Amino acid sequence: MKVIFLKDVKGKGKKGEVKEVASGYAQNFLIKNGLAKEANKGSISELEGQKKAQEKLEAEQLAEAETMKAFLEKETTVVEIKAKAGEDGRLFGSIPSKQITDALQKQHKVKLDKRKLALEQPIRSLGYTRVPVKLHHDVTADINVHVVAE
Repeated sequence: MKVIFLKDVKGKGKKGEVKEVASGYAQNFLIKNGLAKEANKGSISELEGQKKAQEKLEAEQLAEAETMKAFLEKETTVVEIKAKAGEDGRLFGSIPSKQITDALQKQHKVKLDKRKLALEQPIRSLGYTRVPVKLHHDVTADINVHVVAE
């Protein structure tokens, strides 16, 4: 019996796959527990429609990430953060990713999730720092962060 998997089933198939399985297994376990449904013309065409919609959504997200990258990497897009510092240019404390995203929101009206910033260590010195931002699994941008003394 051909079925379309609605959820991942270990050892049998992944969500969205169409596979041939034993009819008893399909009826008594997969369909009964909502893990799969029978593959007929209507359900297969519905699955193809869902795949096309998913591809379209991913293409839109990629295009949005590309435009965001173009804006963030402009020379005029600099996030300026004021912090208390000592005489040798070292900060009292540090600048975490949350503070960078808040400053970006205030200065450039761009809302980013702090988890998208790939900041390995918080910034602990004055000056310019390039912070990588993971906008999409294919798109990475760099933000210029300028830390100045208060």
